[in-house]
Amino acid sequence: MIIEYNRPETIEEAIALITRDEIPTYPLGGGSVLNQPRSEIYAVVDLQNLGLNGIDKGNDFHSIGATTVLQNILDHNEIPQALKRAIRHEANFNIRQVSTIAGSIVSGGGRSPIVTVFLAANAKIEFFPGARILSLGDYLPLRKRYPEKSLIVKITLPTKIKLAYTYVARTPADFPIVCAGVGQWTSGRTRVALGGYGDSPILVFDGPDYAAAGIAARDAYHEAGDQWASGPYRSDVAEILVNRCLQHIKSQD
Repeated sequence: MIIEYNRPETIEEAIALITRDEIPTYPLGGGSVLNQPRSEIYAVVDLQNLGLNGIDKGNDFHSIGATTVLQNILDHNEIPQALKRAIRHEANFNIRQVSTIAGSIVSGGGRSPIVTVFLAANAKIEFFPGARILSLGDYLPLRKRYPEKSLIVKITLPTKIKLAYTYVARTPADFPIVCAGVGQWTSGRTRVALGGYGDSPILVFDGPDYAAAGIAARDAYHEAGDQWASGPYRSDVAEILVNRCLQHIKSQD
């Protein structure tokens, strides 16, 4: 239950509130996560006045502010279509109006299309204070406990990259049983991420010989069985989806 609401004007004020010992205090972006029922008593720090929203495109990177809502990313002309497809898959219109990109990354589970695509693109996360930067792949295993006493301020996404995303689900509105995100650079470097199982999407391939990417995906999900699908089924589907993504990227040449 929320017992205290704060709306600071500076990041420094927000950090001071989040790191205090008196009461558990959490950052509030769009509120789609914190507004879910919970028994804990806690305070929130509204980040709306900190100027952490907005999208900028540089020569090498898209810079997406942490509190940018998903709908604004979807509406931006320069954002890759694969990421837009993942956003549409993960969140309906109402949720996209309030969910922030940082909140989606912090809370996204193993079946998150958004996290899958960002992982394939080798996205980076910047924290305050200290301008610390982590790759998403390094952050995901640690996100429940690191970095403490800091805020995500932006996410960066390479601009000189081709992206593809596809999935299999029980219905088009369901979260995926298996989803694949593939990113390919002009150098030939190819990254493949799989979602649909476990605590977070996983990186299964990062290298130049992308002909082996489908096999890597098959091997990675061989034992990925749960109540939604068997491991062998996911393994077969993962290979098919990765090859579809690679074909889509090739068609962009």
